[in-house]
Amino acid sequence: MTPHLSLPTAIRPRGWPAHTDRVALSAATREGAHMRTAGVRAWLAERRQANVLRVDRVPFADLDQWHFVKSTGDLVHASGRFFAIEGLHVVEHDGPHGDGPYREWQQPVIRQPEVGILGILCKEIDGVLHFLMQAKMEPGNPNLVQLSPTVQATRSNYTGAHGGSGVKLLEHFVDLDRDQVVVDVLQAEQGSWFFRKSNRNMIVETTADIPEDEDFRWLTLGQIAELLHEDLTVNMNARSVLSCLPYYDTNPGALHSDVQLLSWFTGERARHDIRTTRIPLESVEGWKRGPDAVEHEDGRYFQVVAVAVHGSNREQVSWTQPLLKSVDMGVSAFLVRDFGGVRHVLVHARADGGFLDTVELAPTVQCTPRNYEHLPHDERPPFLDVVLRAGRSRIRYEAVHSEEGGRFLNTKCRYLIVEADPSLVPSEPPRGFVWATPAQLTTLARHGHYLNVEARTLLACMNAASAWPRGVV
Repeated sequence: MTPHLSLPTAIRPRGWPAHTDRVALSAATREGAHMRTAGVRAWLAERRQANVLRVDRVPFADLDQWHFVKSTGDLVHASGRFFAIEGLHVVEHDGPHGDGPYREWQQPVIRQPEVGILGILCKEIDGVLHFLMQAKMEPGNPNLVQLSPTVQATRSNYTGAHGGSGVKLLEHFVDLDRDQVVVDVLQAEQGSWFFRKSNRNMIVETTADIPEDEDFRWLTLGQIAELLHEDLTVNMNARSVLSCLPYYDTNPGALHSDVQLLSWFTGERARHDIRTTRIPLESVEGWKRGPDAVEHEDGRYFQVVAVAVHGSNREQVSWTQPLLKSVDMGVSAFLVRDFGGVRHVLVHARADGGFLDTVELAPTVQCTPRNYEHLPHDERPPFLDVVLRAGRSRIRYEAVHSEEGGRFLNTKCRYLIVEADPSLVPSEPPRGFVWATPAQLTTLARHGHYLNVEARTLLACMNAASAWPRGVV
């Protein structure tokens, strides 16, 4: 009897060295093969002019296909698809035995139990990786058109629940060749506004000829890095995907080893006992519904509003939908400091009611300052005043970016990287905070539900600042 002969097994490297080299070259390439960076600004302006999009606030009564459910007050779509605005009741006990600080609150929340795709195609052009970015209109963008991933689609979008046209280039992210995957990870959206919502963040390389399209352009990472220094230019989804790219660790040392950092983070997750219960929107305490907004009784936090949209290059010519609108501009900031010549950032283990697993790593400061103006100093978020009072000489990066324009209306955040004053920011931070290197955060971004979306934006900006001479991070 002939013995069974097994075929040779291919063994591959487990790391990213090949991708990392090419990412570094792309980040160092400051002009693209197809378009100069100055041309990107003109192209985005041209797309705004060519595709008129008008967004108007309307009363809830003018929503088409959306309604408040009589029995619960939840705001839902007639198809049962897309998303819903419901209520959430959150109880948090801090401490290993539930005997620490206690918080309890109720709020409206977006519930969308489906995984969307945020995908960027990349391709080697003249020996340099270029990334296919889209000039995408979203009704909630303050300036309507921003630089977006190649594909930005919910399951409702690409299964045709909206009744519109198909999603361009989606096939590159659905029928995958694993050898072409650079990034593929589930990442959460905002835990303060979404209930356990995740998107698949993907970067996929292609060698195919991609048909030219007026809404898409190939750009290097160096070009995108420059654009990340500008206000309201690179959208939230693109920032999230780009944060997952591998970058070289030029300083492999750190205050805490990777094992120690993970142990600290695991401990933070274990000590937070968070109980969340979905409740009817109409029963959320402290919130009221009027003809054109669901809002907090004290005018803080955010509103649920309705808009009517008329456009020319979206899946539908016109539509209506609810959006969330923050009451004021937020602030998200990393405090940074060198230890032993190695740059570190101060991260916070943040607990939000919508997270899948209790806490995620967040910026040092992440809040809307207006929500805390009425509170005494010791009840305000730690380090908020340090960030707000930082002099220009300490600011290493600053730009205003908006949140995702398909769910949020004109909701902006001031993103900062601030050099810490050692007299105000100790090397031994308070409970819930830890010093970590950007390289450690880049490693964690390869895995889902470690870095929240605001921290991922700052990580993308920090990598961009390092790649571009205007940044000194």
